[in-house]
Amino acid sequence: MNDVSGILVDDAAEAVPMCVVDAAGLDAAAGRLGPLAAAWVAAAGYRAVPGTYLLVPAADGALAGVIVGAAAVSDPFGPLSLGRLTNLLPPGAYRLATPPERPDLAALGWLLGAYRFQSYRGNDNPDAPARLIMPQGVSRAEVERMARGCHHAMDLINTPANDLGPAVLAESAKNLAASYGAQVIETVGDELLDANLPLIHAVGRAGPAAPRLVDFTWGDAACPKITLVGKGVTFDTGGLDIKPSSAMLLMKKDMGGAAMLLGLARMIMDADLRVRLRVLVPIVENSISATSFRPGDVIRSRKGLTVEIGNTDAEGRLILADALTLGDEEAPELMIDMATLTGAARVALGPDVPPFYTHDDDVAQALAGHAREQSDPVWRMPLWPPYDTWNSGQVGDITNAPEKPFAGSIIAALFLSRFVERAQAHIHFDVYAWSPQPRAHAPRGGAAQAIRALYTMIRDRYGA
Repeated sequence: MNDVSGILVDDAAEAVPMCVVDAAGLDAAAGRLGPLAAAWVAAAGYRAVPGTYLLVPAADGALAGVIVGAAAVSDPFGPLSLGRLTNLLPPGAYRLATPPERPDLAALGWLLGAYRFQSYRGNDNPDAPARLIMPQGVSRAEVERMARGCHHAMDLINTPANDLGPAVLAESAKNLAASYGAQVIETVGDELLDANLPLIHAVGRAGPAAPRLVDFTWGDAACPKITLVGKGVTFDTGGLDIKPSSAMLLMKKDMGGAAMLLGLARMIMDADLRVRLRVLVPIVENSISATSFRPGDVIRSRKGLTVEIGNTDAEGRLILADALTLGDEEAPELMIDMATLTGAARVALGPDVPPFYTHDDDVAQALAGHAREQSDPVWRMPLWPPYDTWNSGQVGDITNAPEKPFAGSIIAALFLSRFVERAQAHIHFDVYAWSPQPRAHAPRGGAAQAIRALYTMIRDRYGA
C-alpha cells in the first residue's frame, strides 16, 4: 500500500508558497510572490487556466513560489484538484499561501493524487511526492484515514487475478479484521452448503480456488448495527455464458465492491466509530469447468426463494443474495451492499457517478449531502416497483437474468431487494470501481467510489 505518512507535514523550514487562483486573482498572487513574479508571469503568458501551474523563480534562481490555476466551479472534483501536483512539483515542502474554500479536501486531494500502483514495474517517479504543510483547522488524522482507506481499496482492485484469487482476497480481509481486533469466521467450499449459503457455492464451485464467505464483526454489540456486504468475484469469465475477450480485460476489478467496502470498514474501525460493524464478503471466481452452474438451473437460496439461472454472467447478484439474507437476519440499522454489478449503470451514468438505491428517503438525502461535501459523487436511482415483476421466473420464484432488455441496473437492485426485509435501511451501490483516464486525485486504474461519502455519513450519524 502507498505510504501516506510524511506527505502531509505540520511544519517545514522554508516551505514554498503556493497560490491557487483564478485569472482575476493572478496579479495579486504574483505580487505576493515577490517583485520579479509579475514580470515572470507576463513573460510566460500564464493565465491561471484550470489544471495548469507555473513555477516562479526568485532572483537567485531558487523557487520563489508556485501559481496554480484554480479548478472551475463546475468541476465536481475541483476541491481535490491539488492532487495532480504531488508528483509534478519539485521535491520539497509547500504551503497554501491562499487558503482554499475546503482546505480539508485540498489536503485529501494531495494524498489521493500521490497514489501510484508500482507492484509490477519499476518506479516511474523515483522522487518522493512533494509535501504539503497541513492547512490550519484540518485534522491530519482524519485526512490520512480516508486516504488510507481509499488506497487500500485501490491496491486490491489493481492487483491482477493471478495474484488475488479467492484465498488471497479472503486473507486480506481477515488480516484487516485482525489488525483491529475483529472476530472472523471464514466458511469455505462445501462448508457453504452446510451453512445454507447455496448460491455462493454454486457460482464459485467451478473455480480453481474454493468459494468462501468471510464474515467479521467489530465494535460494541450494544451500539447500532452497521452491516457491509461486498461482491468479491476475483475474476469473472461469465461462466458458461462466457464473455467475449474484450469484456474480460477488466474483470480483475469484479471484486471492486468488496475492495471498497473493506476500505470503508478500515476507515470506520480506525476512527473507532460508535457502531457494531459487520462485514460480509462472498468471494468466488466465476470460472468454467465440468462443475459450472448452468443456464436453466434452479437453485434454492438461503432465503428459500428458488432462483432460475437465466445467464451465468449475472453471478454477482447471486452471491450477494445469500450474503444479504444472512446479514438481514439480525435486522441491522443500516445495511450497505456494493458491487460491480451491471453495464447498464455505466450506460446510464458513466464511470464517474455510481448509482445507489434505497427505500429510505432520509438516508438518501443524508448520503447525497455528504457526497457533495466530499466531492465523492453519487446519484440516487429509483426502485421502480412495476419493474419488479420482470424478475419473476418461469420455473423458479425469481430469475437472475430477465428477458427484458431495459433498466438493467434497476432490475438488479430490485432483485437484491427481495432478500432484504428486516434491515431498517438498505443501500445498494452499482459501482464501476475504475478510472478509465487519470484524474487530478487518482491515476488510471482502480477507483474508490462513494466510500468517503459513506464514511462521513456514518461518522456524523453515530459519532466516534
